[in-house]
Amino acid sequence: VLWAGFVKNHRRLESRIRAHLARFAQQSALDGMISQSPNGENAMKNVLVPVDSSRNSQRAVQHVIGQARRNGEMHVHLLNVQPPFSRHIARFVARKSRDDYHREESEKVLTPARELFDGAGVRCTVHRAVGDKASAITDWASSLHCDRIVMSTARKNSLTRMVQDSTTNKVLELTSVPVEVVAG
Repeated sequence: VLWAGFVKNHRRLESRIRAHLARFAQQSALDGMISQSPNGENAMKNVLVPVDSSRNSQRAVQHVIGQARRNGEMHVHLLNVQPPFSRHIARFVARKSRDDYHREESEKVLTPARELFDGAGVRCTVHRAVGDKASAITDWASSLHCDRIVMSTARKNSLTRMVQDSTTNKVLELTSVPVEVVAG
């Protein structure tokens, strides 16, 4: 019974992801027609790139830099999401100390990515958040009016993806913004 419920839920998730990918393909086709300004130049695109300390995250950064070099004007929003302290720990640590810790950890992650963008001459803005990664990514993409989200993911087999809680799958399920996934 548990296995049947698990497979049913996984199929439902796969169908949602396929629907998002179909919408993304339609939106990409429309963007290809609309993305040029009246004088024939490419319009500026807002892109959200969630980064963390993984090597896969650096692949997404390199991918966006390559796209910016090919496609011209692009504004990149770098986002690092830190997990919150549990409520049991948070009640013993001052709010300022927690904020300082989250800021320092975010800076450790964001500095190398920002340096890569600066070295490539691509304009980027840095954002920090604390909370659930998938929810924060979708909320920031919506509030920044991003045209797409470019995020990395590790290569895993399908059984591992079914069992493991994947941020990429959650983002695909939650967002209406097109998501480009760069495989690590």
